[in-house]
Amino acid sequence: MEQKYEIDKHSVSTILSWINSNDVVVPDIQRPFVWKAKQVRDLIDSLYRGYPVGYSIVSRSHDMKLKDGSLSKGQRILIDGQQRVSALMTAVLGLPILDNEYKEKVIKIAYNPFAKGDENIFEVQDQSHLKSKKWIEDISIFFKQNFDILTFIKKYCADNPEITEQDFYNKLQDIKNITSREIGIIELASELDIDTVTEIFIRINSKGESLSQADFVMSKIAADEKYGGDKLRKAIDYFCHIAIDPSFYNKIKNSDKDFFDNDLGNAMLWLKDYDSSIYIPSYEDMLRVSFIHMFSRGKLKDLVSLLSGRDFDTRDYKEEIAEDSFNKLTVGIQHFMHQYYFEQFVLAIKSTGFISKKLISSQNALDFAYVVYLTLVNSNELEKTEIKRYVAKWFVMSILTGRYSASTESKMDNDIKNIKERGVVQCLQEIENAEMSNAFWEFSLPQRLETPNSASPILSAYFAAQIVNGDKGLFSSTSTVRDLFGSSDVHHIFPKSYLRKNSALDNRAIYNQVANYAYLDTPTNVIIGEKAPNIYFSEAFESAKNTNMVFGYPMTTQELEENLKQNCIPLDIINWDSSKFLNDFLPARRKLMAKKIEEYYKKL
Repeated sequence: MEQKYEIDKHSVSTILSWINSNDVVVPDIQRPFVWKAKQVRDLIDSLYRGYPVGYSIVSRSHDMKLKDGSLSKGQRILIDGQQRVSALMTAVLGLPILDNEYKEKVIKIAYNPFAKGDENIFEVQDQSHLKSKKWIEDISIFFKQNFDILTFIKKYCADNPEITEQDFYNKLQDIKNITSREIGIIELASELDIDTVTEIFIRINSKGESLSQADFVMSKIAADEKYGGDKLRKAIDYFCHIAIDPSFYNKIKNSDKDFFDNDLGNAMLWLKDYDSSIYIPSYEDMLRVSFIHMFSRGKLKDLVSLLSGRDFDTRDYKEEIAEDSFNKLTVGIQHFMHQYYFEQFVLAIKSTGFISKKLISSQNALDFAYVVYLTLVNSNELEKTEIKRYVAKWFVMSILTGRYSASTESKMDNDIKNIKERGVVQCLQEIENAEMSNAFWEFSLPQRLETPNSASPILSAYFAAQIVNGDKGLFSSTSTVRDLFGSSDVHHIFPKSYLRKNSALDNRAIYNQVANYAYLDTPTNVIIGEKAPNIYFSEAFESAKNTNMVFGYPMTTQELEENLKQNCIPLDIINWDSSKFLNDFLPARRKLMAKKIEEYYKKL
């Protein structure tokens, strides 16, 4: 089989000149800049020291769709190495880059020419470098055409009289030599088609930043103009932009007026005035939800085949299948962006008590819950008033069972096929019977609360249950957990500092157990301080009995007992010190928390 590439080397300055002259361009199958600033610094440091920095891959394939929507005309197309090249563009040329939140930024690298010992030669610029006389705040100044090297040397040496002009000149030559370093370039054969180029891209990048079939799907969509794929790609990209940053609409409404005059553009105009911190989809989320909803399949690789026109029965490729697939996907994207659907879905999620993105640990669970919503709202399975309740229940079931945390596509593929065959209601009942038996509630759920992970989905479900129930914060007669969430402290019931005084318990994995958490307001937390729970809970009951007040809040003994019940705290805690923490308090509270979650779920 004929080799599909050639290998060569080119200097950094040559590659950057290709970028400046538009001889190297970025195709639509590439992603935003996802490197951390530290990685940019490390790249510059490696080039400075003459270390290898990996290969970049380019193609001269004709008529590939580019980021600006135009087609390539024989330019070098950057297939792999966008992160490295973008890092050089921002650090060396001082050009802004678009990060994965669609925000422009310049990453500035500071240079310490006379670093000693374990001092770093390069650092990501911060305020300390701007104030320092030894640090040069931004290396990009050395590569500007109007850089006055003689004036710069004299000023630096005047600020640092112990350094000679010759020594400093030599250091500047070292930094300028970065652009002389060579980077390996693999150039793909020009006759390769878009499918082969994209497949190479995915295979190469599968070892680096996480990629998925969604990247391949986006390239297939972007390369199509016959069935409106180019406009569909814009719709997906713009919707994700505006969902993250509504002000982005103002940046593009005039530059792409034609798009917003068509159906897809109009369908998303509402989003610029909508603030949803619950569901902020990526292009992969949009593709996955739209595809599963419209095609009743869960694996995105099937969408790639369908957009190419594949007949799964005959294994032939037919134009009518490609046309139908683009049309169905367009309808799916329109449903995804539909204002009423989107807003009602978000309300369904909020009704479960998951009122903040901080509580949601699974984007996959959100995605499939939206699939369930779109499936129900476009069918006659349920009365319209019942739809949100079943969507809410499916979502919480997914969170509690970790349904889409592993083998995600296979699980979604299986679920949507079952839903198509038997409906949402029956499928949900079958899952509950199989995976949410008494053993799940009494044993599995308490065991999953045996963790110091504050991002535990079961802890989130517990707080969601408190929010739905309208439970008050610990020792509060006025503030609910909903009021306190995100604006007040999560209290260690057995105070962390108190437990740390006991050497056997001075371990984060022990004192940060999630069953040791409860919401209360900050002033009360300060009053409790380092007291043992048997002391401060006894004080609370004594105060309630004598004054009908608890830590400044009006509260009777009966109300205090109800408050502890709402916060799943055993009444025996008035007798417990650190010796009871591991074997008495934690197991007892886990059972109470699990029971609250069970009652909450069964009432949804």
